[in-house]
Amino acid sequence: MTTYIMLGNWTDQGVRAIADSPRRLDAAKTMIEEMGGRFSSFHMTMGEVDFILQIEAPDDAVAARFALMLGRMGNVRTKTLKAFPEQAYRQIVATLG
Repeated sequence: MTTYIMLGNWTDQGVRAIADSPRRLDAAKTMIEEMGGRFSSFHMTMGEVDFILQIEAPDDAVAARFALMLGRMGNVRTKTLKAFPEQAYRQIVATLG
């Protein structure tokens, strides 16, 4: 499976209902699992982004669908990064010659 890093910010709606955020996180975990993916980690952060998710998904379409489904709920906005693990990074760099 491919790894994706999602940088997220709570919307005004999400902040107003922040006490419900843990329940929404649990629902997101279930959602990605039902799509054939896996939830790897969640970190609340300080700075430009409010949280970071790491997920695994079978393909880009599943990751995109997950991000869109989160966004349409209105509580968060995300930016998704496709991540290459160290072994893949080393293989890519080795092909440079």
